[in-house]
This record gives sequence, C-alpha cells and structure tokens, in this order.
Amino acid sequence: MHTISDYQRYFLEYLSKKTITKEPKNLYEPISYILNLGGKRLRPILVLMTSEIFGGSYKKALDAALAIEVFHNFSLIHDDIMDDAPLRRGKETVHEKWDINTGILSGDAMLINAYQLFENYEGNTFRELAKLFTKTAIEVCEGQQYDIDFETRDDVTIPEYIKMIEYKTAVLVGAAMRMGAVVANAPEDCRSSIYDFGRLLGLAFQLQDDYLDAFGDPKTFGKQVGGDIIENKKTILYLKALEFASEDEQKQLRELFSLSPDDPSQKIDIIKHLFETTGAKDKTRLEIEKYTNKAFSVLENLSIAEDKKTILKSFGEKLMNRSV
Repeated sequence: MHTISDYQRYFLEYLSKKTITKEPKNLYEPISYILNLGGKRLRPILVLMTSEIFGGSYKKALDAALAIEVFHNFSLIHDDIMDDAPLRRGKETVHEKWDINTGILSGDAMLINAYQLFENYEGNTFRELAKLFTKTAIEVCEGQQYDIDFETRDDVTIPEYIKMIEYKTAVLVGAAMRMGAVVANAPEDCRSSIYDFGRLLGLAFQLQDDYLDAFGDPKTFGKQVGGDIIENKKTILYLKALEFASEDEQKQLRELFSLSPDDPSQKIDIIKHLFETTGAKDKTRLEIEKYTNKAFSVLENLSIAEDKKTILKSFGEKLMNRSV
C-alpha cells in the first residue's frame, strides 16, 4: 500500500500526461483549465487506494480514477453556470473566463471523455464500470434537481435533505470506492460493502461541510464561513433549528432566510446564535457522528485483512478531521 500523498502524486502525473491539447482550442482549453484548478483529488485517490486494498494495482485503476475526476469537474462547470458563480477555488469559473455556451459545451465533452476512459478496460470490467458510472451520473443529476427544487420550498424534511446530499455528493464517493474494487476484481459482497462505506462517509462529510460553513475556523475551512447563510441555503443546521425552535424562533429564522442584506454580518451572527440556542448545532454534530459510525461499522464485516481495515478507518478519520 502507498500513502495518500503518493496516490495524489501518481494521479496528478497521469493527469498531466492525459491533458488534451488540440483544436478547437475553445472546447479543450476550458477542460484543461478546470482540471488543473487544484483541489484535494479525493475521488481519484479513493479509486487508486481501494484498488490496492483489494489486491489490485493502482496503475490499472488510473483510467477509472481519471474518469471520475473528469466527471466531477464536468458537474462543477454546470453547477457554476446554474449558480451564476464567479469563482471556483479562488479562480474565475469557466463560464466567466470564456462564456456560458463554452461552459455548457466543454462540460458536455468532459462527460463524453469520462465514458471514453472506460474503453481502456476489457469485458466484464468495462461493463461493470460503465454500468456503475451511468447509475451514479443520473443520481448526481437527480440530486442537483432536488437541490434546485428545495430553494423554493419551505417544507423540506430532513429525510428529503439527506436523500438530496446522498445523490448530489455521497454516491460519487461510494462509486469511486466501488470502481477501485471492480478494477481489482474483488468479489461482489466486497464491492457492495466498500460502496456503502464510501456513501456513508460521503454523507458524514457533506453534513460536516454544512456544520463547518457556520462554525468552522476560517483559516482551515478553505471557504467563507457563513456562505450558506448568506445564500439562504436550507442546510441540516437550518432544518434542525426549525425542528426544535419555538414558534417565534421559527418565524424569525424564516424571515432571516428571506433576506439578502448588503452587509450580512449581523444576519450571520443572529442565525448562528439561533442554531446554538435551538440545539441545532449539537444535533448536527450527532448526525455527523451517526453517519461516520455507520460507515465504520460497514468495515467490520468487510472481508479484508485487519491492517487494511485500519487504513480505511484512518482515512475516514483524517477526512472527517479535514486533514486529507
């Protein structure tokens, strides 16, 4: 087994070799641009690591790892267009740097490129990867639509919210791990279990992201603290606050989440206070813990050596402590 930083390095070296530079420039330059904006490369690392966990070679898993990273970044281009976002990882978004039509078309090409990468696998491996990828891709689209729908709804339930983040975020983490198992030709029960481990860890990760958006350290979180509050996003904190708030607090929360002041600092402070006094802050921590523990319990029944279970658990702990 290699270290996380090793897998990251192997992937980046492969990415640099596979960067497409051909005509028409305005189709391929945006693809190269978004793929080289940085990020932790969490999903491709998971593909490579899981392949070796099940006795395969990380080298054989590189095309699957690249496919999932290309798909992830395709979804970011289209998300940024839908959100009219000016920045991605501190740089101009593709549709801002070029234009909306270029962003749509380059994103479409990335989705096709992701599928093309599976052509480097034969027989059952190709079929299993393509089948998993298709299922995951449509679920990500469904999750994005749920997210859009929720923006104009005042009756979103916590189970609905969990389903939305599962589809929008967590299934891609699960798919990355199952892809590694497929490439390594692991048995079906192992493929299924490692998918569940990744999916549950992905849920915990997204819930933690919601939590850190309000209560994280600006120096280590990597994003603007209070961003979800500024954008009136009804995350788990908001839904938990509504669940446990008094009638007056519910009214205050709903009113605050309909405002977009020029200076949001006071709004952020009041809402964070409501998240604390209603118990939403503590309840959200419990939800994060619940899904993390569910993920770790899946490992107990996984048919791999104990030292490999330890590697996966250590990875999960680092992920939840944001050191990966």
